[in-house]
Amino acid sequence: MNYLITYDLNKPGQNYNELYAAIEKYPNCHPLKSVWFVKSNANATTIYDDLKQHIDKNDTLFVCEITTNRNGWLLQSAHTFLKND
Repeated sequence: MNYLITYDLNKPGQNYNELYAAIEKYPNCHPLKSVWFVKSNANATTIYDDLKQHIDKNDTLFVCEITTNRNGWLLQSAHTFLKND
């Protein structure tokens, strides 16, 4: 399944590397600055629980399944990633 992950690390000067490393454990595509697409057989709650340990309490994190009902202007590589299950 394809999932969208988006976040805001709200404290100035925060280090994204730990969160990026956690996201990169999944097959992924990073089409926008704070948006990733990942593939996983896990559900959104499991992915969220895996990633939330890498952010602070004042940060925001959202994970949702991406359906086939989608549209947008992204690089072709992002569209290809979503199509290849």
